[in-house]
Amino acid sequence: MSGMKSRKNNTMHRTSLWLAMGLALTAPIALPAFAQNTAGALAGHAAAGSTVTVTNPATGFSRTVTVDADGNYRIASLPVGSYTVQVAQNGQPVGSPVTVTVSLGNTTTKDLAGAPSELQTVEVQGTSISPIDVTSTESATNITADQIERLPLQRDALSVAQLAPGVVRGEFGGVSFGGSSVAENAVYINGLNVTDFYNRVGNSAVPDAFYQEFQVKTGGYSVEFGRTTGGVINAVTKSGTNEFKYGAELVWEPDWLQFTQKDRPGYVAQFDDHDSAKLNLYASGPLIKDKLFFFGMYEARDVEPRSSDSEYATFFDGRSNSGFWGTKIDWRITDHHILELLAFSDSDKQTRDEYGIDPAGDLNGTRTYQNTTFTENGGDNWAAAYNGYFTDTFSMRAMYGENQRSTDIHSLTDDTCTLVQDRRVGSSFIGCTSNTAVIAREDDREQYRVDFEWQLGDHLLRFGYDHENNTSEYNQRYPGAGARYEVFNVGGSGVVNGTPVPPGTTAYVRTREVRNEGTFETVNSAYYLEDNWQVTDNVLLNIGVRNEEFDNKNGQGQSYIKMDSMWAPRLGFSWDLKGDSSMKVYGNVGRYFLPVANVINIKQAGPFLDRRTFYVFNGFDANNIPVLGPQIGPVDVSQGDGTVPDVRGEVDADMDPVYQDEAILGFQQQLNPSWSWGVRGIYRKLKNAIDDMEVTWNGFCETDFFMMANPGEVATVYGDTDCDGTNDNWINIDTARTGWALYDVDGNFVGTTGWVKPKRDYKALEFVLDRAWDNKWSLNASYTLAFSEGNAEGPVNSDTDFADSGRTEAFDNPWVNFNGDGYLPNDRRHQLKLHGAYAINDAWEIGAAFDARSGRPISAFGAGNPFDETEFHSFYVCTANCDLPNDQRTYTHIGRGDWGRLPWTYDLGASITYRHSFGTADLRVKFALFNVFNMQRVTEVNEDLELEDGIGTPNEFFLQGTNYQSRAMGQLTVSLDF
Repeated sequence: MSGMKSRKNNTMHRTSLWLAMGLALTAPIALPAFAQNTAGALAGHAAAGSTVTVTNPATGFSRTVTVDADGNYRIASLPVGSYTVQVAQNGQPVGSPVTVTVSLGNTTTKDLAGAPSELQTVEVQGTSISPIDVTSTESATNITADQIERLPLQRDALSVAQLAPGVVRGEFGGVSFGGSSVAENAVYINGLNVTDFYNRVGNSAVPDAFYQEFQVKTGGYSVEFGRTTGGVINAVTKSGTNEFKYGAELVWEPDWLQFTQKDRPGYVAQFDDHDSAKLNLYASGPLIKDKLFFFGMYEARDVEPRSSDSEYATFFDGRSNSGFWGTKIDWRITDHHILELLAFSDSDKQTRDEYGIDPAGDLNGTRTYQNTTFTENGGDNWAAAYNGYFTDTFSMRAMYGENQRSTDIHSLTDDTCTLVQDRRVGSSFIGCTSNTAVIAREDDREQYRVDFEWQLGDHLLRFGYDHENNTSEYNQRYPGAGARYEVFNVGGSGVVNGTPVPPGTTAYVRTREVRNEGTFETVNSAYYLEDNWQVTDNVLLNIGVRNEEFDNKNGQGQSYIKMDSMWAPRLGFSWDLKGDSSMKVYGNVGRYFLPVANVINIKQAGPFLDRRTFYVFNGFDANNIPVLGPQIGPVDVSQGDGTVPDVRGEVDADMDPVYQDEAILGFQQQLNPSWSWGVRGIYRKLKNAIDDMEVTWNGFCETDFFMMANPGEVATVYGDTDCDGTNDNWINIDTARTGWALYDVDGNFVGTTGWVKPKRDYKALEFVLDRAWDNKWSLNASYTLAFSEGNAEGPVNSDTDFADSGRTEAFDNPWVNFNGDGYLPNDRRHQLKLHGAYAINDAWEIGAAFDARSGRPISAFGAGNPFDETEFHSFYVCTANCDLPNDQRTYTHIGRGDWGRLPWTYDLGASITYRHSFGTADLRVKFALFNVFNMQRVTEVNEDLELEDGIGTPNEFFLQGTNYQSRAMGQLTVSLDF
């Protein structure tokens, strides 16, 4: 392939691998501790030659290991739960059994002295910090099902994740970890990856009643985790025991427990409430005592959301009664060989009726039926796993599973009605449908992985391989004849679609026809090696490396983006300062890669049609369909002409992956058995991005195509070198210097320019104070001071509400991000979080959760730039002579985030719980109130200072709220357990 640039040197990354292997095989002998991603571990010291037996009283599971010559013991891959630990010498018990709690992803350290007088019965209460895990070099927060019961929390994994420092909810779904966008995270359930791979925003929807424990990893995580530059939500589900249990739980959110919604001018859901009831029935227990266990639940749902559009012109009345089911089966063949089966379905079907209402009246007045929309989401999921403990020092876990997520949106009027919006007066739809797309998509992830753990003296080796086949079957079109109509005012320049409009034209119509269908696949795989080396009794080094490979395929099953040999070295340390696990200094540095979402396969490498045609507006016909006048300018199919493209001419053949480097330094101290505190500094730097760029100069000819590549880097594409309109050879385009043609006022070519490189730097200081639950009260407090700066939020943009991962407008042309450095949308300078619970007595308990954070920065986007005639988002606003040719206009630069900040938001939740036992039944009644002070502050605004395609024309909706805090609402939970 002539002209292609060579791939960047990987020598440093390979050296890291050899270093890790060398240290693993040559260093002396002792005993570190670590845990796998679906379990925990127990480690400590005891008399050399004695035996340590750990037993789970609930299941009968038991394992015995022999303490080595240095007095160390370790028991790996223990399921989450409570255990008794007994030390024995010469076959005789020494002292009393010790009770410990093993938590997800952590190692519980317990020293068992040799003298009977030194052994006591103690209970180690697990919290997010205390006791300190001196074998861990990562930043993570653990939250158990018991903790969730005590707190006022919404019933989903994302709400749980927000308890961790530095995590904030995104503006259009998902959460942001450490300044990243919402499209950079990973979610695992029992080791099964349930992250949305189509767009990377979201995950399988599982109610919290199915979960046993969460571990929220905010940084520095092990090399067994990858494909994320944000954070990881790692969870395990509940399991059965030898005790048969069953029960029911009702969660009720009636509309009369929702406070009045405040006026929200311009907000797309002016009226918004719901009535929700969910009944969870569960049972668990032994199928064969000590051998075979089950847990199963079914959650029946009756949810009725109701809302209106911003003009009170349309009322939406929805309903959903789909149920969730889930089960976990554990077969303990022996104490050394265990099989697990996880299965659940989050399939959901929603029906929404649409009614026309009198905007001058009220929502309870006369309604006229218009349409019914049907939405289907979710799918069936399962995973089977084998856990083998072959010796005291060697174990493995193998897993195979499937994760499904479907999206099907259609309505009764899809074949007969056309989508119409009059953008001159608002965003409401004025035709006979408001269904924005007819979509049928089925996403299926086939995943398998194998993980090994091998203790070699002072070295704990962990290595493994994981593989994913992510397949999307996709079909999309607009309703009606397939075209969407939008009416706009003509801007002050009098130019639309690059063409002067006819004299007297004040408005124009943009028709847009979008279609795409096909089957698209991405294959992601990785292998890793990690050495946890106990250098001394007090110092642990974590040395790891992960090798990633991403292979994205087009609509014909051919690879078109293939990136391999992506070496991700990670190095961490933990220093147990006193040698008693009460104080540690820790740190780590590492590299993390992010795969290309499947939406890119569909939009970039499928038979995607995006045909945009512009016309003079000649009014509406009797059916509110715009009457089209003369066509303005050419038909625009630059985004897709309906054929599977020759991606050699549109995709960089030697593309580099998106990756981020991270460094963390922290300190933790246990002040007493109940209190602990910690502080850590975090630095993250995004080192690359993949996005689409419009290329108008390829180094040889004037051209016009969108290229998927690394902005600011050299791209290799198959292009036209003799300017005959046909691609004929490989060419290199240095997008930092060229790729965009420049012209003078007479239209003469005068040179080229390139793109700025993407930048995102995140710096933060986190403080955490924790008081462990002691059956009376608990408290966790964190404060984060953070700075997120640069010109790229990530694969999605929340300031412009663009959620197609990897296809943002940030680099569509060089001027969108020119002089665009500043504070990014996820820059939340201050975050304060508090949550805790207090037991008034044996029956009554109160809980609270408080979240305060400073507002995000506000930008003021213009529609043009002082460099050429391009009309697009930019950081330049026309302030004078805007009706004149571009070279005579006056532009003012308004930097990213320079328009100020949104206000602080404060969210206080409170709960009160009553418990009572009678006979074999346990009753729990909990009332939770969210957003107690009903603070409905704006969290997102329209940041377009000028109208789109309207240089110099002020946008009347600028700074109008587009997202707000949820209003105060109550939730009643009643459970009865037997």
